[in-house]
Amino acid sequence: QVTLVESGGGLVQAGGSLRLSCVASNGNFRQYVVGWFRQSPEKEREFVMSVTESGNYRYSADSVKGRFTILRDNAKMTLYLQMNNLTSEDTAVYYCAAGKKFGTRSVGDYDYWGQGTQVTVSS
Repeated sequence: QVTLVESGGGLVQAGGSLRLSCVASNGNFRQYVVGWFRQSPEKEREFVMSVTESGNYRYSADSVKGRFTILRDNAKMTLYLQMNNLTSEDTAVYYCAAGKKFGTRSVGDYDYWGQGTQVTVSS
């Protein structure tokens, strides 16, 4: 069982940056692939980025390549999402998730989820 708590969301102007954090507890964080998903109103939850247990390999959705960076600090049991050059299309609730499979975009392949943090980008 892993508990995940996101923070760092907020309101930002288009072109701006935000850094999201996700702190894990009650589990062995370093044994899980972790990633970020997002969901905007009336849309399905979509994959953003993920990183392997060691942090050595990353997988990204095309829509965020070159703008978002995913990092993990296993000693702090924390996952980060650095988001740069934000656009209104990035407005969504962002969720961190933990699972055992890398290279997948499927919501069903992740076992544990945080409660989400809202990111709103104004144009």
